[in-house]
Amino acid sequence: MRALLVTSVGVTCAAALTLPLAAPALSAPARPPSQAAESPGSGPPSVRAAELPVAASRAAAEAAGSTQSLPLEPLAAPSDRSMGAGAAAGQGLERRTARPFSLVGVVWDDADAELHGTVQVRTRAAGSADWSGWQDVETHNAEHAADLGSDERSSGAVRGATAPLWVGDSDGVEVRVLPEAADPQNRSAAAPLPEGLRLELVDPGPDPAPEPAAETAPEPARAAPVGRTATTATFALNPTPPTTTPVVVPEVLTAESEAASAVNAELAPLGATFIPALTKAETVEAANVAAGAKPYIGPRPGIITRKGWGADERLRERQFAYTRTVKAAFVHHSATGNNYTCKQAPSVLRSIYRYHVKSSGWRDFGYNFAVDKCGNIYEGRAGGVTKAVLGAHTLGFNTNTMGIAVLGSYSSTNPPAAAVTAVSKLTAWKLGLFGRNPKGKVTLTSGGSNKYKAGTKVKMNVISGHRDGFATECPGARLYKKLGTARTSSAKLQGR
Repeated sequence: MRALLVTSVGVTCAAALTLPLAAPALSAPARPPSQAAESPGSGPPSVRAAELPVAASRAAAEAAGSTQSLPLEPLAAPSDRSMGAGAAAGQGLERRTARPFSLVGVVWDDADAELHGTVQVRTRAAGSADWSGWQDVETHNAEHAADLGSDERSSGAVRGATAPLWVGDSDGVEVRVLPEAADPQNRSAAAPLPEGLRLELVDPGPDPAPEPAAETAPEPARAAPVGRTATTATFALNPTPPTTTPVVVPEVLTAESEAASAVNAELAPLGATFIPALTKAETVEAANVAAGAKPYIGPRPGIITRKGWGADERLRERQFAYTRTVKAAFVHHSATGNNYTCKQAPSVLRSIYRYHVKSSGWRDFGYNFAVDKCGNIYEGRAGGVTKAVLGAHTLGFNTNTMGIAVLGSYSSTNPPAAAVTAVSKLTAWKLGLFGRNPKGKVTLTSGGSNKYKAGTKVKMNVISGHRDGFATECPGARLYKKLGTARTSSAKLQGR
């Protein structure tokens, strides 16, 4: 008989070691369409589903962001001389004005087709005449995907895609995609580019409105029943204590928002934007560690929820997908570049989320967690931060693992110490829930990658880099070198 997955940290570490956690049965994919304005052809027909009941106003839908999807055109020749004389013609778009956007990427029809070539973009800062120089877009992105044969991969919605690139507020773009030459001496003998190349321009929409501040902190809120409303207490700013009952403003949550929040209901109130940190003693108590048992679990770090970074829950598939347990953590970099501020991190996340779902055809945000350069930790794929949520982060090794994306590109740039520390804190807690030693080894079975064929049993570090499971540069050489530090720190936080 299958046991259900735990829904909170309210399990013993001993029980977490076994966790015969069968996932709830998944229904057929039913990815709801965004109600935000989209360019024609911006989402494959298989992504579209029956309209949801009206759950938000048109203004709210528009605030959730949008995607412009522009077909690429043949280029007669490279648009500048930097590519050299005789370079093979590719595809692209000449300089043009566009609706505001902050993230770019290129997608194509066949998810199994590789783009052998280079993708470069340059953009114009919004409201100015200033154009950036050419920026490279990471083309080999197939390793960040759902496993072959999985429901998500077989949905018919998945496209081939480059990594997304964060460019900041922009309203002009130029792009060129040039094929890789089969013979360096003969640029005309180039591998063909994939069919259906399109430029995706993603607008993340504005940040969610901050919660009203209160002069006096209210009583800790309890989770509202599923299907109800969340409430936020507000107080008038007054030099004297209020003499009347505080005004409570109800915030109506959509069914999708309720579901995404309810899976964390034992950690924070329904509709919460933040899951508070706990001390080690509080974490051990919350995990109900048996008296006298050694609590190998790190303190729970503070985690910004999907609501906190403004995820539009109407984009993802309604159902959550789970695996049995969490045996290992794969660390990634997002390859979106380092030109973002920590204040912009929620916008970066909303952009990646929209790119993963609307442009790439995935069921949800690909990673289980994200970390920004300031060390803030964010909830990623929906399903519950304490649960074994199936991600789409490490092709061939998504089962029984979790993926952590450090926002940025770390092939030639050192990751900030705060980000590495955050990875240590997150893994000490989450791996501790499942009885894993961050300095240990684990055997995983490959679902098929360019490094290990399907069925191969591979011994890996419990905290591994993406390149350990797939032949890729991810998580970047500089971040990969820091994983030893992260393992040691994580284990120490667990009390090992």
